[in-house]
Amino acid sequence: MVHYAFLTFGSLFAIIDPFAAVPAFLALTARDTVEQKRRMAKTACFVCWLVMTVFATLGPIIFEFLGITLPAFQIAGGLVLLLSSLDMLRAKRSSLKETQEEMQEGLSKEDIAITPLAVPMLSGPGAITTAIVLASQTPNLAHRAIFYAALAAAAFATYIILTVSATGAHKLSGTVLNIITRLMGLLLAAVGVQFILNAFKSMGVLSWG
Repeated sequence: MVHYAFLTFGSLFAIIDPFAAVPAFLALTARDTVEQKRRMAKTACFVCWLVMTVFATLGPIIFEFLGITLPAFQIAGGLVLLLSSLDMLRAKRSSLKETQEEMQEGLSKEDIAITPLAVPMLSGPGAITTAIVLASQTPNLAHRAIFYAALAAAAFATYIILTVSATGAHKLSGTVLNIITRLMGLLLAAVGVQFILNAFKSMGVLSWG
């Protein structure tokens, strides 16, 4: 249970990737006060948690409605995570998170909490996909409860990081942020590969003890 909790939290935290969002968050809120930044961080993280929770809960219904099998979604999700992780390994902000147009639009908005910060910067396609796949792999109620707790913990940790950055952590070396981003990219790549391997295993293509 403890191993599963840490693995789930690590996967969700890595795909949300709050450290990589810090520079964009500070740039988009450059004209705002510290209190306004904190408020926007709180709103963004709540919306991020809500979006991922809703999609994780409705995942089976979405699969059934669209006629999508879990292995197919696991493979698609694994590929999405691999694409995102490649950008993270190069310390680049992935276009799967937000496009240049969305970034420029955010610069002209007074409140960027919901968009583009919450969606798609924090809870983009990769984050939503990860939440759906992880939730669909919970074998029982205990594991499902751990998943939702890990999701809430990841959103709260993101809020803490954004809040701290708003009060002065933006002075943190860009090199340090890049190193953290690369480490998370490596973890994310492993999660993506594991999603694909799990899909092949469920289809009987691969087998191991």
